[in-house]
Amino acid sequence: MRAERVLVVSDEMEVGGSQRQIVHLLRGLHARGRAVSLLYFRKASHLVAELEGEGIPVHCIPKRGAIDPRFLLALWRFLRQGRFDVVHAFSITAELWVWLALRLVPGTRFVGSVRGLGLSGPAWHWRAKRWICRSAAAVISNSRAGAALVAGRCGLPVSGFDIVPNGLDLPPPPSPQGRQVAREALGVAAWQPLVLFVGRLVPEKDLEGLLEAFARPELAGEAVLWLAGEGPERPRLEARIAALGLAERVHLLGERTDTLRLMQAADLLVLPSREEGLSNVLLEAMGNGLPVVATAVGGTPELIEDGHTGFLVPGGDVRALAAAIASLLADATARQRLGAAARRRAEAAFSLDAMVEATAAVYDRCLASPRRALA
Repeated sequence: MRAERVLVVSDEMEVGGSQRQIVHLLRGLHARGRAVSLLYFRKASHLVAELEGEGIPVHCIPKRGAIDPRFLLALWRFLRQGRFDVVHAFSITAELWVWLALRLVPGTRFVGSVRGLGLSGPAWHWRAKRWICRSAAAVISNSRAGAALVAGRCGLPVSGFDIVPNGLDLPPPPSPQGRQVAREALGVAAWQPLVLFVGRLVPEKDLEGLLEAFARPELAGEAVLWLAGEGPERPRLEARIAALGLAERVHLLGERTDTLRLMQAADLLVLPSREEGLSNVLLEAMGNGLPVVATAVGGTPELIEDGHTGFLVPGGDVRALAAAIASLLADATARQRLGAAARRRAEAAFSLDAMVEATAAVYDRCLASPRRALA
């Protein structure tokens, strides 16, 4: 049986890795003739407008506060009227609300997600996650590390999780000419080393540690750091940049829609996370042939092979992070070698079509069988 009516639910739709994957998934399912739609509760972004512009229905049910009975009633009515075959929730709060509402909507299959590690979440998250996983028709994790962690914390068999890595919409192969054009458009001198971070400004990304690394003697000189993204940590980061005397070398770019051009212009991408699922940004960097320095946490080692497609350093090790960045900035040959290997791996293992097809196959299986994956 084929799941024809599919609803994807996210608590928020601000720009982030999961939200980008939602857009890729909806586009792919829509192109395959499935009736797909998106529901979110707060924080819209240009991603919502893009989907609406492509004819994919988008719905918003505003949620006011942590406990909102009126919201739950509106959600239940929406799910009942929608008569969806499958509802796939992409965040713990979306999962919890959808799980509650669907208990009174028979016939619709519920699919949960593991997108990140959630190590900093409160204890109730894990109790709720166990209920959700045991009630879901399937739980899709974008990394083996994420599935193993949730299985261990919730006392569930890891074999019951479906592993579907993030997919990448591959850009054209990188070229020196493209890099030169991108740098000129962004006002970056040909000689200036440029380090790039792309992502939400949240504690999990450990951007304060990155700033401390950039202030170390190993990185003294002409190198600049661009932080592309928005989030609650921005005021703290602005204060830290000033305190470290980095105002001339570190720039907060805000939310950007031109990350492809930023990656084409950069010399390397850095991801200093304390925890990570399967990073969409890392995949994009790999597809752009951009060498990476990242912390060896969560699903990142499933993407980056240390010394072959990038450099991995221990999480929280500021000295090691600074040394790895400085080493790559000083070696153009190594950057070219690592970037080329990363591009080849992205082409071989993380196609967008593979992600969409694998996800659709899970939906169809759920519709064909009422068996609960982790019951």
